[in-house]
Amino acid sequence: MRISPNRQRGFTLLEIMLVVTIIALLLAAAIYGLKGNLGFAQDTRVNADIKAITVALNTYYGTNGFYPTSEQGVNALIAPPDSEPKPRQWRQFFSKQPTDPWGNAYIYVYPGKHNTDSFDLYSAGPDRKADTADDVGNWDK
Repeated sequence: MRISPNRQRGFTLLEIMLVVTIIALLLAAAIYGLKGNLGFAQDTRVNADIKAITVALNTYYGTNGFYPTSEQGVNALIAPPDSEPKPRQWRQFFSKQPTDPWGNAYIYVYPGKHNTDSFDLYSAGPDRKADTADDVGNWDK
């Protein structure tokens, strides 16, 4: 059987729509399956940020013999503090204010409410309100 040279082979509109529909269903299933991983990734990032800032604060303490005050906060790791106590040896640890996955600055309190011998460092969490149940901080070890 010979195929006429004028007749072209290809996909019909129905076949193309069927393939597109199957791909869309597979993508929807994949997105639904990964939905819970976003919260896990955000929590992981917060914990990693808190550990990095904690290392910088402990280095600041080791160099100067004291932690920054609550008023100086994490900014003491970005620029030299203007208020007392001023560090004897200052060095820059961060080029800008570290922010949590929700776009808020980390909250630093010295002396801490949870860590009374050092400091509390935490994210206000997804509700963006400090001192609520969803806060993630250096007391959650």
